[in-house]
Amino acid sequence: MGGVAKKSKLKQALSKIFHFSTWKIVLVLILMCFVAATLLRIDHIRMTELKQAVMDADASNDDEAIAKSLSELQSFTRTHIIFNYFDENGEQKIIFGTGAFYLENQYNRKANEALKAAQEKIDQQGGNMNEYNVHKKVAEICDAEAIKHGWRYPNINYINCFVNELAKYPEADQLTVAASANLPSTDLFRYDYASPMWYPCASGIVILICIILLIIVLIRFIIWVGLQIAIFAVNHT
Repeated sequence: MGGVAKKSKLKQALSKIFHFSTWKIVLVLILMCFVAATLLRIDHIRMTELKQAVMDADASNDDEAIAKSLSELQSFTRTHIIFNYFDENGEQKIIFGTGAFYLENQYNRKANEALKAAQEKIDQQGGNMNEYNVHKKVAEICDAEAIKHGWRYPNINYINCFVNELAKYPEADQLTVAASANLPSTDLFRYDYASPMWYPCASGIVILICIILLIIVLIRFIIWVGLQIAIFAVNHT
């Protein structure tokens, strides 16, 4: 009789614990995972739109619009979970954030301004750079190389081309030194905003619910296994 009583109590405990069917929780978990994936996708699309707004502002050479769009992109990325695939040297990587991007047009404008300022400075000091029109010749050569090789962001390649071509003109030594000293760092035009791995936004809250449901399912499974072992032990005593 004692074994029967113990078996009955264990079954009652099992019934109370699993009053709400586990399969229902699993179904809710699957649905919430789908919602989480959808929200993450929406956040990624919005980040892409804001990132494109930055590139459009860069293409229009509008520094004020660039600053505004960068601020909006940074603010959104820091307050949302941005799950992203990023191509680095042909290798796909999973990151949280925008991934690295460059303001090509803004850099080129600043670099050209520095080169122009360097040439004007040499001219003011009595140089004869206008006579040879070196800057124009070198720009034509390097622009053609950039198009030929598909340099999307001609930072190192373009500048190396410019310096190497200038070196072919003995008269350009002073300009080469002056330009190199005044060219802006390419790092100033490279951006890479990271997002948190979790944040209390819509997608973050749904992800948290999914984690809680998953933990509940695992705990219930462990308890179920433990009770089944206990019932088996009681049946064989």
